[in-house]
Amino acid sequence: MMGVTNPFKVSYTLFVLFPVALILFYYVPLPFITSQIKLPYSSISTPLMVSVRASSNSSDIIEDSNKNSSCDYSNGKWIHDQRGPLYNGTSKYCKMKKNQNCIANGRPNKEYLYWRWKPNGNDDCNLPRFDPRTFLQLIRNRHVAFVGDSVSRNQIESLICMLGSNNDDNSSKPKRLYHKGSRKWNIVSHNANLSFYWSPFLVRGDMRSKNNNGPHYNKIYLDHVNERWSRDLDEMDMIVISLGHWFDVPSIYYESGSISSCLKLPQLGDCNNHHVNDFYDPLRKALRVALDSIIEAKASKNEKVDVIVRTYSPSHFQGDWNKGGSCLDDKPYGGEKQVEGMDGKIRRIEMEEVEIAKEKAKEFGGLIRLEIMDVTKLALLRPDGHPGPYMNPYPFAKGVPEHVQNDCVHWCLPGPIDTWNEILLEIVKKLVQHHHQKAEQ
Repeated sequence: MMGVTNPFKVSYTLFVLFPVALILFYYVPLPFITSQIKLPYSSISTPLMVSVRASSNSSDIIEDSNKNSSCDYSNGKWIHDQRGPLYNGTSKYCKMKKNQNCIANGRPNKEYLYWRWKPNGNDDCNLPRFDPRTFLQLIRNRHVAFVGDSVSRNQIESLICMLGSNNDDNSSKPKRLYHKGSRKWNIVSHNANLSFYWSPFLVRGDMRSKNNNGPHYNKIYLDHVNERWSRDLDEMDMIVISLGHWFDVPSIYYESGSISSCLKLPQLGDCNNHHVNDFYDPLRKALRVALDSIIEAKASKNEKVDVIVRTYSPSHFQGDWNKGGSCLDDKPYGGEKQVEGMDGKIRRIEMEEVEIAKEKAKEFGGLIRLEIMDVTKLALLRPDGHPGPYMNPYPFAKGVPEHVQNDCVHWCLPGPIDTWNEILLEIVKKLVQHHHQKAEQ
């Protein structure tokens, strides 16, 4: 990041006083440190103002959480914000899928970077800007695992980039580790780990083949949790899970070793008398098995865990995703857009299953805590935040081709998905507040 140049001539007196000032800077706690940082892209000239606490302790965090406890982060509107994002994708601590690095891929319109989410409520109800130091303080000595599909990976890559934006020494930056079964990062300064487990169904499943080397449909075993992530439950202190995008495709669902239902497979003989019109019941069963498995595994060993279910993130294809559909909007929708149809049904299932799991978890006191991270509405209102044709580098460099591949599911980094991690931080603050209240009782 670029430093701040002193525009004044340094006198001898200032030179003498400088060491004293430096000592005071490090040892006297200041309420805030504000620095002006300019993104290293000539087309993004708006200064980025980053306010970071010089020292964060639990009481400060709880106080901040109380100030925003009445805000409804699930509903609101997108408003202009000239501060821009915390990162730009060029840092060595910010590794992302090239398909989501929209700026590097030549996206000309940068307007999508300058919006922030304003939750419903009074004028004081605001979603605080993400503070890397606060997040690291809250996950000290903990392992936070993301479990889901490529949108879940999209979110943790956003989080890694946001954490890497802090100006502290390298020990506070996420560093990639080798781990069989997941992508894993370690933050040495806080003895914290972050990981991503690829598990689009949460339960055991075989994804359909993208070529002719295998079945063109999923095989999903609804009564068996996916061991790829569940075998590491002992290591996890917080789990962010999500699902949805891999269910609305041809699939065979199995229960007790036999076919229970089939989706979009009218010609398959094995599916006679097992056809269903939608995937909502299988999705509900998969989520319930995943949550039940977490509760049972942690309760059996008397281990604590926080579980956050992130709601469904709508796509914005204009036309079918596999028939040339695109997403060319260049600004957010207004508040008139409502969550409905498939998006609304998946979201409702997720919220209902979290409430059911909470009731089950009550049996074990405060060991297992569950929260919902409802991002469906704020994601629905951002059709401009996807890579679209800029999932590939400079797609129009040689003119406009007849067919242009578009990604209207994942999100540009940086982009609207960064807001999800701001909400995640507020949820974690809430969980810490609950922990402190319990400890004081």
